[in-house]
Amino acid sequence: MSLGVSMAGVNVLVGVGGGIAAYKVCTLVSRLAQAGAVVTVAMTEGAQRFVTPLTFQALSGRPVYISPWQHVESSDPQHVSLARTCGVAIVAPCTMDLCSKLATGRCDDVVTLVLSAIDRSRTPVLLAPAMNEAMYTQPSTQRNLETLRADGFELVGPGTGWQACRTVGVGRMSEPEELLAAVVAAATRSRAVS
Repeated sequence: MSLGVSMAGVNVLVGVGGGIAAYKVCTLVSRLAQAGAVVTVAMTEGAQRFVTPLTFQALSGRPVYISPWQHVESSDPQHVSLARTCGVAIVAPCTMDLCSKLATGRCDDVVTLVLSAIDRSRTPVLLAPAMNEAMYTQPSTQRNLETLRADGFELVGPGTGWQACRTVGVGRMSEPEELLAAVVAAATRSRAVS
């Protein structure tokens, strides 16, 4: 897939949540790296049950962050250094739990911790919701998504389609190509403003 826009030198943070749709994020990370982006992956504990950190390390060519207590590349607090260098961030899949944490300011894993240190007025943060239809349509989820939009997060999807729970409905995570296009568009807007 030709992006039509260079991502060379753009620092992209990819936060991976603990949902079955995590497998799709492998394609996103690979495509971003092929486009020249500097891709850093952070994973929740649940995400590591679906895809291993080694997979993302191989695809990104960079260390993967899996713990808020681990200093991988910097002696500074990693969440601050990652947040400062990030040009655009995306969380995919953004599960019901991650939506709730972000909407209420909880940061007890490496993904939410890094996001808590990002200045969203300067750095776009995209969320790709992914959960089954019953979870997506819960009033609490809809309230959280409304709060997240008001707080400056940008939502990508979700779509409607086949879900791992063997139903068809809204809540399916957007496909990697749609996520990629959203990241490229956000990075382009961000560079134009800078």
